[in-house]
Amino acid sequence: MDPLPGRVRVYIACSLDGFIADVHDGLDWLTQPRAERAPLARGNWAERTSDALGYDDFMRDVGSMLMGRRTYDVVSAFAQWPYGDTPVIVATSRPLDNPPPTVTTASAPIKNLIAEAQDAAAGKDVYLDGGSLIRQALDADQIDQIIVTQMPTVLGRGHALFAGADNARELTVTDVLKFDAGMVQLHLTPVHDVAK
Repeated sequence: MDPLPGRVRVYIACSLDGFIADVHDGLDWLTQPRAERAPLARGNWAERTSDALGYDDFMRDVGSMLMGRRTYDVVSAFAQWPYGDTPVIVATSRPLDNPPPTVTTASAPIKNLIAEAQDAAAGKDVYLDGGSLIRQALDADQIDQIIVTQMPTVLGRGHALFAGADNARELTVTDVLKFDAGMVQLHLTPVHDVAK
């Protein structure tokens, strides 16, 4: 008997104005140190240290990833492939140059892509990454949890996380965590539309 599919989950960071990358697909703003005159947080802000963001815990439950092509192009340029042996499906119709052995491609409607990722996850969770894919899955009512870590940075322009979704969507906040580096992490559950 096949295992029941795991959850479809999003774990992503964004700027205060809702961008997940700058206009050049850059992510440096997430990791570059800030000037001493501009601390990330002041006062009694610290509740959790930023090393408690929960990414490692999140990844322990992940059996596969479904990633957009633009996201793949950005992370494949990192010095080291960040996803280890986790199977990764890249949503694209274009071939990839020398992908890691755990990476495959697929081109299909979002529900089919998610079903393929769930098969690859073998009962564990699917990690959905990439703005366009996240918006498509949200519109198709295919996401079970969204974890967004918001940085106290305004980019002004870039690639939006939710702007451009086709439908309005209600979400339930299940947790809000704050970290000493000034980040706020929202744990959200989309309100499922039984008609979809």
